[in-house]
Amino acid sequence: MSERLTKSAARNIFYGGTIFFLVVFLGLTLHSHIYIKTVSTDESKLSPSVVAGKHIWERHSCINCHTLLGEGAYYAPELGNVWVRYGGEDDPEGARDTLKAWMAVQPTGIEGRRQMPQFNLTDPELDQLIDFLEWTSKIDTQNWPPNEAG
Repeated sequence: MSERLTKSAARNIFYGGTIFFLVVFLGLTLHSHIYIKTVSTDESKLSPSVVAGKHIWERHSCINCHTLLGEGAYYAPELGNVWVRYGGEDDPEGARDTLKAWMAVQPTGIEGRRQMPQFNLTDPELDQLIDFLEWTSKIDTQNWPPNEAG
């Protein structure tokens, strides 16, 4: 142990480590593409209404406050499972009405509480945005978010 690490030994460690981790990376990539047949999204349910809802989401920069499947800002709640949280699986019409009402009363004016701006969306735009959020909730996220509240 009293010897110093020589240049050739350092080079061999570097190249050996690089090759080792490259082989591991390629092996894991092949494994995930060949052996794991998981399809996370159902493109057959990707309707024009869902696409329009995604455009509304982008036009109003909702991701600047909300997260969607873990991506975005953490100022406001996660919306990847908002359809489930509002009971959309059991009562789709009730969840749709509740989400529409929630967006219509914003901002609530409650002191000390984060407020969502009023975007003055039309009824068809609200339906499209809710269709997008419903479609998003059906993506196989492998148990993300870790809790129901997002």
